[in-house]
Amino acid sequence: MTALRPAVPGKLLETALYVRDLRATRWFYEHILGLECLRATDTFCALGIGPGVLLLFRRGSAAAATETPGGHIPGHDAGGRQHIALGVAAETLPAWREWLALNVVAVEGAVSWPSGGHSLFLRDPEGHLVELATPGLWPGR
Repeated sequence: MTALRPAVPGKLLETALYVRDLRATRWFYEHILGLECLRATDTFCALGIGPGVLLLFRRGSAAAATETPGGHIPGHDAGGRQHIALGVAAETLPAWREWLALNVVAVEGAVSWPSGGHSLFLRDPEGHLVELATPGLWPGR
């Protein structure tokens, strides 16, 4: 019997960052980057971004498996500094630079990509690398 692969997933629904200081990191993503808190507890926060969700977990809090009324979630965790890229409109980059400077958030790097996209690189309170990227960074994205 040969199984056929189902259709390729159509989008990235959620991704996670693991943090020591959930309160400060949540504040950064809500107040500096403007993401909406969808749900929060003392160990995690779900932030809406476009059609997806950015999950912030207090480091170590999700390492063990979790049983929910709907089923079993295997344990997960990560250490070290991670990277995420958030899409922004090209015409908003000057306003982002100004907003970040006003809020004393350093832009650590900037790239004009050969494909036409532009990126600004900054850090969240945990040291994770956050990229604000315009269309054109990746073909067709």
